[in-house]
Amino acid sequence: MRLKPLILINAVLVLTSNCCDNSVSPSTDKVTIQDAINYSLVKLSNSISEIPINNYPIRTKGVGEWELTSPAEWTSGFFAGCLWNAYQLSNDTSWIPDAKNFTEGLEEQKFNTGTHDLGFMILNSFGNGYKILNDDEYKGVVLQAANSLATRYNPIVGCIQSWNGEFQVIIDNMMNLELLFWASKNGGGGDLYNMAVSHSNKTIENHVREDGSSFHVVVYNEQTGEVIEKRTAQGYSANSTWARGQAWGIYGFTMCYRETQDINFLNAAVKMADYFIDHLPADFVPYWDFNLPIDHDKKYKDASAAAIALSGLLEMSNYVADGSKYSEAANKIINSLLNNYLSIGTNSSGIILHCAYNVNSTNPYDWDASVIWGDYYFLEALKRFSN
Repeated sequence: MRLKPLILINAVLVLTSNCCDNSVSPSTDKVTIQDAINYSLVKLSNSISEIPINNYPIRTKGVGEWELTSPAEWTSGFFAGCLWNAYQLSNDTSWIPDAKNFTEGLEEQKFNTGTHDLGFMILNSFGNGYKILNDDEYKGVVLQAANSLATRYNPIVGCIQSWNGEFQVIIDNMMNLELLFWASKNGGGGDLYNMAVSHSNKTIENHVREDGSSFHVVVYNEQTGEVIEKRTAQGYSANSTWARGQAWGIYGFTMCYRETQDINFLNAAVKMADYFIDHLPADFVPYWDFNLPIDHDKKYKDASAAAIALSGLLEMSNYVADGSKYSEAANKIINSLLNNYLSIGTNSSGIILHCAYNVNSTNPYDWDASVIWGDYYFLEALKRFSN
């Protein structure tokens, strides 16, 4: 049976008050992977009770309850994905009805051509569900979503447009390419595969710097394909390295290598991973930007960036000749998340604390909260460790 919200677990007993301090070094207390799984299942069960159907969590209100959005928000697929992860982590079929409910409320988004985030929205929900249920209707939703995403591809630029208005491409968009790769191998056709490869190559060319760091936003002339500007939206400055963007790149290029076996994509993932690891602070969880000035108030961590990179590093370590650097880094990151960033002892509805959605926002909830994508990739990393 599914764990009930009030169940007590071992992690509660071993975590110290350090879990609420976002500047501490890794604790000497040891929380196990299984402790974290048990705790996460309790939190997800609580969240099901908290969230009305056809509503989707995005971030917590500080250390509090979830802030909810409509199915059209870019983050809408993560909660359903968390529930599919819960089933896989527990092998408990009682998670499936709720996972289906939160998945199927997103079906109309398969026709949404106004966003590049259909991978986050549909592959994390219907895609994960299809792997478990083998339901042809779920497969059809994913294929339609891939075709909708493909409408945003410009062959002159060689990329999928991220944000509307100017032809902007953000590093985050690497994550949504998996939808195109999946569809191309499941009846969607080779054009989708070629779009994803082209976008990935352009991202290496124009987003990834020589030292392995990355730009957040590249603006193209959609008539000529030339680069107009490189800038940031959520990082500290145009030439700095936004931590979550770096994590998206590590994960995204690793996925691209898995799907294509193109060594250039693995090399890009390694290059970005080396930068990420080499610039981590003492507790192995990055501040929201890697290039904050020395005199800048280093106040806000982004544990969601750590969770994304962690999951990517676990996969990437299997592809390189000597993956020990990356598996060791993954061990250090997971140890810090387990011992310093779990939400035990707080009122947060989320699992992982101290995530920075957008420090440039005027909304203080965007600076330091739990976020649903942080929880999703943390759960995915727990699956990968367990396997």
